[in-house]
Amino acid sequence: MNIKPKILIADDEVAILHVITIKLKKAGYTVVSASNGIEAYETAIKEQPDLIVTDYNMPGLSGLEVCCKLKHNILTKDIPTIMLTSHSFELSQDKLEKNGIVKCMDKPFSPRELLEEIDKLTENLIPTAF
Repeated sequence: MNIKPKILIADDEVAILHVITIKLKKAGYTVVSASNGIEAYETAIKEQPDLIVTDYNMPGLSGLEVCCKLKHNILTKDIPTIMLTSHSFELSQDKLEKNGIVKCMDKPFSPRELLEEIDKLTENLIPTAF
């Protein structure tokens, strides 16, 4: 049995959270979710996902603030992140790289393209949890 990695999805828009979760679960991924930045940070610490997909603009902490905090935590510093945003013009390549963001996708985005990106980023990962 091929077990796929654990993905944390963080977005304050319930519809987006729901669509991504269903898409990833159908593809065999284990999915955990968070609906705000503080919950995203706490869930990442607790669950140790293999990859994070986060919205940029969330209450509590922005996606960028979450990534920055995770990058400075020894337990989570190496977790790659995909940022979903309608503000990609605000994010320099340097800012993305410094915060562990490996891909920035503009909203609205294609769930199919997001899944393809996740598949690419996780194809060589050994899952941390079953």
